[in-house]
Amino acid sequence: MSKTALITGASSGIGKELAIIHAQRGGNLVLVARRIEKLNELKLDIEKQYNVKVEVISKDLTQLNAPQEIYDEVKEKGIQVDYLINNAGFGGHGKFHERSLEEDLAMINLNVVALTLLTKLYLPGFVARNSGKVLNVSSTASFMPGPLQAVYFATKSYVTFLSNAIAEELHDTNITVTNLMPGATETEFAKVSKMDKTDLFENTVSAHSVALDGYNGMIEGKLDVVSGLKPMQKVMMRMIPFTPKKMVLKQIRQMQEVN
Repeated sequence: MSKTALITGASSGIGKELAIIHAQRGGNLVLVARRIEKLNELKLDIEKQYNVKVEVISKDLTQLNAPQEIYDEVKEKGIQVDYLINNAGFGGHGKFHERSLEEDLAMINLNVVALTLLTKLYLPGFVARNSGKVLNVSSTASFMPGPLQAVYFATKSYVTFLSNAIAEELHDTNITVTNLMPGATETEFAKVSKMDKTDLFENTVSAHSVALDGYNGMIEGKLDVVSGLKPMQKVMMRMIPFTPKKMVLKQIRQMQEVN
């Protein structure tokens, strides 16, 4: 029986690649994003190539009522969601005291609140059926504080810790919660967050490779999946716990300064 995956932020980048990978494996889809034109294009392409069912929902997940509206719409259509993939998110560059309150609250609403609400809405059904998988897209940013992206890094730490905690709460069920932590990835994220002219995004990996790592990790029920790090970045990540925090903060700030 085909599994249905609900994917947020599905119109581009990692979310789009996750949708294609799931369809390639015979799964049906519910695709959520703001840009309905992009969603409809993806729907037509996927249905034509892979002979699966695709529903699209245009919602702005920075709006607090959006998760409930998505849940209600999917339920009204009689669709059972088997995999919940919380991929939608965005960042923003600049000093905390200089960034607008509206931008940072929107980021918190999307990266934290929407993810939490969708997981809260779908998990009881998973538990009742003792079946289901959750994939939350966090970031390697969740390992550390992030000067010049203070709120973004903080939101991703929340995603990682929430995912890991829920996974352990469900240890005696058939439900898994996987936390995907990409490094710098070739998506629209860098341009939207104004990070495209920083050292951090000088060398990016493909969205497809990150999506494939995350999807396979979800299927295998892994707790954490780190993807897209270059060899030197892997070394740096391993050294973080042993490096004085002020030094880490300085290094992160320098990597995120606009060239």
